[in-house]
Amino acid sequence: MPVTASRAVLRQSQLLAQRTPIRHASSTSEAASKGASKGAEAASKASQGLSRATSAAVPMLTNAASSAASALRNVGGRTGKIISFVDSMIPPTLYYSKVGLELGKLVFRGQNMSPPNMATFQSYFQPLLNSLSNPATFKTVASPQAIMSCVRNASPKQIALAGVTTAEVIGFFTVGEIIGRMNIVGYKGEPAHHGH
Repeated sequence: MPVTASRAVLRQSQLLAQRTPIRHASSTSEAASKGASKGAEAASKASQGLSRATSAAVPMLTNAASSAASALRNVGGRTGKIISFVDSMIPPTLYYSKVGLELGKLVFRGQNMSPPNMATFQSYFQPLLNSLSNPATFKTVASPQAIMSCVRNASPKQIALAGVTTAEVIGFFTVGEIIGRMNIVGYKGEPAHHGH
């Protein structure tokens, strides 16, 4: 009888030992889920507080900016003219910057373009940064002998590319001058030059 009783006690202790990790695991998972729900609740409350603060701050900032703008508009003289000119230029500048941004997005998508990665950026600008940090090397790079050796060693493709780029720069400069003068030849109101 003592052997069967000890076997029964042993069996009960084995069953209890098997149930205890299961109970601990379930209580651990329950605690983890409670912690996750409390964390999500705290994050929700924080985002609500932030949205309230933002919604309260935006009207105050808008009112302050509009009152400052109205005060600046009341300034007279040359300063007032400059302020009113800048104020009148803000809406078209914002509009055309948005148009340019959208056009740039369309071109990037249409040409399957992507911005350069950091390694490419560094490979192009590292020599420039090195020459700026050590001006003595810039003197050797910009010497007439170095420039002539670059011209002599240039391939026909590089020379053609340089010619086309130069023609583009001259063309854009000329068109800009024509737009600036509002005239193809000379400036308006320019007196006729007589031989002196």
